[in-house]
Amino acid sequence: MSVEVELLMKDTEELMRKSISHLESELAKVRAGKATPQMLDGIHVDYYGNPTLISQVANISVVDARTLTIQPWEKNMLQPIERSILQANIGITPQNDGSIIRIFLPPMTEERRKELVKRSNNEGEHAKVAVRNIRRDAIEKVKKAQKDGLSEDAAKDTEADIQEMTDRFIALVEKHLAAKEKEIMHV
Repeated sequence: MSVEVELLMKDTEELMRKSISHLESELAKVRAGKATPQMLDGIHVDYYGNPTLISQVANISVVDARTLTIQPWEKNMLQPIERSILQANIGITPQNDGSIIRIFLPPMTEERRKELVKRSNNEGEHAKVAVRNIRRDAIEKVKKAQKDGLSEDAAKDTEADIQEMTDRFIALVEKHLAAKEKEIMHV
């Protein structure tokens, strides 16, 4: 296998790993009945004119399975944090007691669980599309390399290896989705 082909395979695998990593971070945001600080990942609060992650302006802790507390490092950040959580529209309402913000997660209904499974599957579909796009780009590079002098046999073998890698990563996406569905549907 030529150096160029090896480099292509490494790059392709790295990009597919990043797709899986992104899927894992998105699935962590889907709450499965348990309170986790990751639920608030990606929510920005206006901190003196700069959009800043909540985790960088406050301490987020899990009190019990269905309660989060947010303790801002500056008391004047209570209102902006509360506003940001409401605007994020993640289905939870913060309660401000003047010193900390509490978030109580209601017990999930069967309908809500099915909705979360659907959302998880949607994220999984995005990951599969990303992996397939990476495969397409890699195969295009192989065909270009074949025009530039790579042998036909080496090109076919490389395409087969790329397809095998794609199948492996698609199976990994399915595995993550099955685990998340089991976690969500567990009562």
